[in-house]
Amino acid sequence: MITEMIFSGFLFLSILVLVIVMAALGYLMEKDDYDSDADLQKINKNPKKLQISLILALIHNGSVITLTILLFIVFSSYNIILGVVWTIFRIGEGLILFYNEPSYWGFLNIAKKYSVSSGAEKNSLSDLARTIFKTKNYRFKFAMICWSIGTLAYSIVLVTSGVVPAIIGWLGIVASILVGFLNGIKIVKSNYKGVLSVIGALSAILFEVIIGGWLLFYSII
Repeated sequence: MITEMIFSGFLFLSILVLVIVMAALGYLMEKDDYDSDADLQKINKNPKKLQISLILALIHNGSVITLTILLFIVFSSYNIILGVVWTIFRIGEGLILFYNEPSYWGFLNIAKKYSVSSGAEKNSLSDLARTIFKTKNYRFKFAMICWSIGTLAYSIVLVTSGVVPAIIGWLGIVASILVGFLNGIKIVKSNYKGVLSVIGALSAILFEVIIGGWLLFYSII
């Protein structure tokens, strides 16, 4: 089990690093005020950045599913029902993200056509990119709700099992409730912006950094 715990911690941290690198390369997981014209111009200037980020996205999505299975192996004995819940929903998250990627690959071709078009054709390509991203953005919110439910189940196990400091599990519970609630609001009201969005995102990141670090380094020590 020590090996699985160390690898789980490594994946928690690696997934966060991948998200940061993908964002730096221009990959957008979510953006409600999406500017298709600006994005297509940026992609066309350096399409390799998007290509690399899409490959990293596939690695990220596979890592999410791998991490879920490892967590089930390590922690499901403490509560098999909650173990099944987090496994179903976090694998569901990974599959939704995988399903989203092919549409984003199409942006490379759209950006190329956009750069040499004008008038009505250019507007049509811009509208197409906006529609594709809006659909991708909508699916991503459901992926985050899956993250929320899965993480809530996992965090409850952390609190009740005593296998890690309870404060880590409570942080996960708070983060998962905030993320799930906020994404539910965004599905209904896509233009929602508020301080709770920032708090939810930061609490989720903090939870995954802490639990990832704990699993990685405490297991070694």
